[in-house]
Amino acid sequence: MSKIKYFSENLKVQNKTIILRLDFNVPLKEKKIQDTSRVLTSLPFLKDLINKKAKIVIVSHLGRPNGKKNSELSLAPIYKFLKEKLETNVFFFMGDINEETKNKFAYLKEGEIILLENVRFFEGENKNDDNFAKKLASLGDIYINDAFSCSHREQASIHKITKYMKQSYAGPLVKKEIDAINSIIQNKKKPVTCIIGGSKVSTKINVITNLIKNVDNIIIVGAMANNFLTFNGFIVGKSLLEKDTKEIIGNIYAEAEKYNCNIFIPEDCSVSNDFDGSRKIKKLESIGKEEIILDIGPETIKRIESIIDKSKTVLWNGPAGYFENKNFLTGTLAIAKKISESTSKNSLISILGGGDTISAINKSKDNFAFTHLSTAGGAFLEFLEGKDLPGLNVLK
Repeated sequence: MSKIKYFSENLKVQNKTIILRLDFNVPLKEKKIQDTSRVLTSLPFLKDLINKKAKIVIVSHLGRPNGKKNSELSLAPIYKFLKEKLETNVFFFMGDINEETKNKFAYLKEGEIILLENVRFFEGENKNDDNFAKKLASLGDIYINDAFSCSHREQASIHKITKYMKQSYAGPLVKKEIDAINSIIQNKKKPVTCIIGGSKVSTKINVITNLIKNVDNIIIVGAMANNFLTFNGFIVGKSLLEKDTKEIIGNIYAEAEKYNCNIFIPEDCSVSNDFDGSRKIKKLESIGKEEIILDIGPETIKRIESIIDKSKTVLWNGPAGYFENKNFLTGTLAIAKKISESTSKNSLISILGGGDTISAINKSKDNFAFTHLSTAGGAFLEFLEGKDLPGLNVLK
């Protein structure tokens, strides 16, 4: 099996233009960055390239503008942040990417940076379009993908661009992610528990089915748990539900029984009549028709803590509740605290994945300890599932 080509410290980049694919898909509120962790992790490599006198063109996305310009999803806040953190000239290019674009970059000097506007403003990105990929590729000499979290996407700036580049590599953040996840998978100790949150069962059916064969416990939290509660006969009021999941969930339970994997769902919950409301603890049998489940309850927290106590490895992807409202952050932080305590005692191997998971725990002032913290969500899950990631396959 061919290996991924990684960026080497010995690669000569002076006066070369590097097209650097990063993931700056950060949460914004009123056009201000709410969690800078993804941007901060990219700074060491950017500084390394600056010191080596490379010219750097940064490509990233933010949100899902679906090929249309949207000022709410502009990378302008990222541009301002980079200007503050980097001791070099940083420019922001908001124009179209076409045959003329490269000529407009002629002013770029060694060690300087151009940040392109949100690449998903262009229809060709999501379509993995050849022409768009070719235009992107024309902007530089060397391509580096340092966005592991996007590498499960077949998109022009991740996948098709490599077709038109003479040199393409994975960056140091990608290498760090892969090495860490592989190490944990290879050295995991049983019992293994996986905590999965998120809103849609259908997007995680394959990874859940695969995990069932390899873990001892799966704990379902977040809005996705609502579908499991409904399947088990509970009324969930106006809580978020995905349609047509009965067969999917039935198959999950059947697979779990076949492979002797325990499936745990919430035993109680925190509800409100709206997303901005206050918290009320409810037993599952007493959820009102107008109420929305927005977090797990105290009994569920105790159960999860007990399962973590008996585990040797924990994989976690997805918050336990609607963390954007601090009233419903309790479950997520309780899980984080328990995993951190066990990890600190060297009694647990822990790996956390997903931008929302990290954003949620970053709302706490506590310093948590985990074996590995991955900013990747979908890519993290698909890698665990054993899938080949399109963005990495083209770098082999």
